[in-house]
Amino acid sequence: HCAGKTVVNLTGRLNKCGVISPRFDIAVRDVEKRTSNLLPSRQFGYIVLTTSGGIMDHEEARRKHLGGKILGFY
Repeated sequence: HCAGKTVVNLTGRLNKCGVISPRFDIAVRDVEKRTSNLLPSRQFGYIVLTTSGGIMDHEEARRKHLGGKILGFY
């Protein structure tokens, strides 16, 4: 974090990214469905969520059993 902003460090090429508007609510049980709709492959990409535990990717939210709102994907 830098002055209240999230910083993403990329180690490779970024093929596609996007913002989701409006910010849809997503339950923990629906993360897998949304992931398959938004991401090009199961092994690549992240969905960024805002949860009660902070801003995190879909994998961390699933591990912590948190749902939230979808901000975007990359």
